[in-house]
Amino acid sequence: MPQRRTLMAAALAGLAAPRLALAQVWPTRPVRLVVPDAPGGGNDSTARVFAHHLEAALGQPVPVENRAGAGGRIGVENAFRSPGDGTTLLLGNAGSNGINAALYRDLPYDLETSFVPISLLVTGPNALVVNSRVFPVNTVAELLAMIRAKPPGHYNYATAGAGSSAHFSCELFKSMTGTDMVHVPYRGAAGMVQAVVAGDAPFLIANMVNVMPFARRGEVKMLAVTSLERWPDAPDVPTLHESGLPGFETIAWNGLFGPPGLPAEVVSRLLPELRRIGRLPEVIDRINLLGGRIVTSDPDVLIARVRADIAKWKALAESANIRLS
Repeated sequence: MPQRRTLMAAALAGLAAPRLALAQVWPTRPVRLVVPDAPGGGNDSTARVFAHHLEAALGQPVPVENRAGAGGRIGVENAFRSPGDGTTLLLGNAGSNGINAALYRDLPYDLETSFVPISLLVTGPNALVVNSRVFPVNTVAELLAMIRAKPPGHYNYATAGAGSSAHFSCELFKSMTGTDMVHVPYRGAAGMVQAVVAGDAPFLIANMVNVMPFARRGEVKMLAVTSLERWPDAPDVPTLHESGLPGFETIAWNGLFGPPGLPAEVVSRLLPELRRIGRLPEVIDRINLLGGRIVTSDPDVLIARVRADIAKWKALAESANIRLS
C-alpha cells in the first residue's frame, strides 16, 4: 500500500509539473491587451495604467489595442476569437461585458460563460451632468420639471454608443422618471462629452473620468452620482438615490478576462501581480483621479458582477423594448 501511494503521488506530481512550468515561464511573447473602446476614455486610461506595470512584472510588452465599435462588441469578439494561450487579454467593462448581453440577440459568445474571468480591477459611479445653458438647474427635481414641461422627445441625450453604460444608465433614468429623451450615440467618450458642452445633446450620464474635467472647468454641471452613497471625491454632489429615484444605481467597472481556454496557471500568475499593482500609491492616485477605486478581486467576484449586471440590464431592455438585433 505505501508503494501504491508513492506511485500515485508521483503521478499527480507529474501531471502538475507541466502546469507549474507554464506558470513559471509564461509569458514568452508580448501579451496583447484588447480594449473595446476608443482611446482617451476611462476604460482606455485604466488599461494603460495596468499595462504599464504589467510589462515590468511580466518581462514582456503589453501593448494596448483599441478595438472600438458597437458598444464594445467588436473588441470583445476579437478577444473571443483569439487563441487562449495567454497572448491576448481583454479589459471588459459594464457595457461590453454586461449590457451587450441584453442588447444583442446574435452574440457569437456567452458573456457569462465564454470568457475566463481573471479579476475585477476598478469600480466607480457614473455622474449625471447637463449643459447649464440649456438646463439652468441645480437639482434633479428642477431638471425633471424642465424636461416634463416640454413635449416628449424634445431633448437629446448623448452616449458613447448604443450598448454603452452611458446609454443604459440614461434609459434607466427615463424608465424610473417616466420621461422621454432622444438617444444620440457618438463614437467614443470625447464626442459624447463635447456634445453636452456644445448643447447639441445637453444631458448625459457617464463615467466620472469622462465628465469631471469639464465639470471642474464649469463647462458642464454635475447634478448627481449613480452610486447609492455619495462619492468621496465629490461629497457635495447628491446621489440619484437620494434625489427622488430610490434604488437608482449604475456602477462603472473594468475587469480583466481571458479568451476561451486560457489556462488556470496564467490566471494564477496574473492575480498576485494585479494585487501588487493595485497597492502601488501611484496607481491608486491615478485611478482615484479617473473617478474609480481599485478592487483587484478574485475571479469569482468578477463573474458575479457580470451575472448581476446582465440580469439587471436584460430586465430593463425587456421593459423598455431596447434591442439592436
